[in-house]
Amino acid sequence: MDPDFSAQDVARCDLCKTAIAQSYCDFCHLNLCKPCIGEHISDDYKKHIIVPFQQRKSTLIYPKCATHRNEDCKYQCKDCNIFVCFECVVSNQHQGHQYSKLEEMFTALKTQIEKDGDELENLILPKYEEISVDLQSQIASLNGEYEKLTTEMSKLREEMHREVDNVIDQMEREISQIKENHHSMLQKHLDEIKEIQALIQQTQTDLNELKESNKVCLTIQYNSKNSEYSHFPPKLKVTMPEFQPKQIKRKELCRIFGELIPLSTTLEERVFIAKKPNTSVRELLDEAEVLNTIKTGHRFLQSVTCLNDEHIWTSGLTADIKCFDNQGVLQKTIQTKSGRMPYDIAVDRDGALLYSDWETRTVYKVKNDQTEEIITLQGWKPVHLCVTSSGDLLVTMFSDDKTQSKVVRYSGSTVKQTIQFDNEGQPLYSGESYIKYISENRNLDICVADNRAGAVVVVNQAGKLRFRYTGHPSSTQEQTFVPRGITTDSQGRILTVDRDNKCIHILDADGQFLRYIDNCKLEHPWGLCVNSNDNLFVCEDDSSNVKKIKYMK
Repeated sequence: MDPDFSAQDVARCDLCKTAIAQSYCDFCHLNLCKPCIGEHISDDYKKHIIVPFQQRKSTLIYPKCATHRNEDCKYQCKDCNIFVCFECVVSNQHQGHQYSKLEEMFTALKTQIEKDGDELENLILPKYEEISVDLQSQIASLNGEYEKLTTEMSKLREEMHREVDNVIDQMEREISQIKENHHSMLQKHLDEIKEIQALIQQTQTDLNELKESNKVCLTIQYNSKNSEYSHFPPKLKVTMPEFQPKQIKRKELCRIFGELIPLSTTLEERVFIAKKPNTSVRELLDEAEVLNTIKTGHRFLQSVTCLNDEHIWTSGLTADIKCFDNQGVLQKTIQTKSGRMPYDIAVDRDGALLYSDWETRTVYKVKNDQTEEIITLQGWKPVHLCVTSSGDLLVTMFSDDKTQSKVVRYSGSTVKQTIQFDNEGQPLYSGESYIKYISENRNLDICVADNRAGAVVVVNQAGKLRFRYTGHPSSTQEQTFVPRGITTDSQGRILTVDRDNKCIHILDADGQFLRYIDNCKLEHPWGLCVNSNDNLFVCEDDSSNVKKIKYMK
């Protein structure tokens, strides 16, 4: 067979070059027919490994030990982060160290590679193909849609004769420019999608090579890119321009002829869901339980946020932001850049600390002990923060004259969305209060505790009002409901602090009251957060303690 097409031929013996290979030396990496096996192993080399051809490359090829040259490295020293052989393991150099088996690491990563390949092929790449087809369809229909506009305007031109020719010509030029811009936006978006598609296809090729490879070093260096590809680009949604003719007098032609509504574009975020959401229900405990009390030493403790399941960040009325472990041991203290108190704190998906400073109108990011400004406002002051599941940052803010409040979504330092008014043009949030803690629910609803309004205001991802919760009638609650901190858990429940009644309200995702947490002797609770294990952390502003509470079964 032509060598250029040898991949289509059966595997031939690497010794005789003619017979079909039934076996394989997994040490020398040679195809062998049955007659040639004897010749291959006749050198008495003890490390030959003859296996059926279908089981080739099943023997792992370990890296050689740099210290003991005739030994294979089958372990990784966790303390030294190097490959070691058995002789190294028992030596004094690694005495008391922890080890990982390379075979187990190899097997685990092979499984991940197989999973990533399936996910790319069956979920991610088809979604990009769907996006590409949609954009191509929009581009293909542009001429027809814009032709409708031109035809409608031509009818009006016939009625107005020469007097309207100049106006019509001007508007046609505007349409041409809008069309060009429209086409350019869609084409640019399509080019970006195709570029990502090409990257994914290259990644698939690399994964296919890794699937077939039995090289340990190459495999354990594998880093999955699926998480990166899973964050689909925002959907470009373009509203076609409209031509709105008016009944006019000729003398008023230039002024009231009509107007051409330009392109309206919005970005709708696509959410990648690789697996069906966890539908298991964790029921609430009849009585919540305080697991631990952490003494922070803050003055007027206001905010707490989870760094991970083992550590929390806290802040109060001073410039100190403190990190504690779950046992209450202080791990780290950070000073704000301005020397003033932070108004709220949050942790982004990379584990970096974020804090707001309304005096400098800035949101800061602290990573590796370096502080940088990521958002600086004009005419508005940032207050409370929430990092969303997609990695965006939600910021509540109020105007300098304290008459307006809004929620702004940022991607980095770029504004993606502003939420301020309802469908009737009325403000969603009270203007004079700066206490507007914020959280995102698992269904992507945005939940705001509006202190001045005495309500929890919940809007959907698009910023449309879903409901307001203004408290639950109870003979045991003597004070008016005035919410402070707010958070959500894995079940989609909303938890909000009722400071004056020294309790926490638990609502379902639709705003229906479920129950109170009122048995934990909370002393003026304020901020709160929930970690991935659904443990609740609550600030007490008077005592400056954080209570870790279990409230789910």
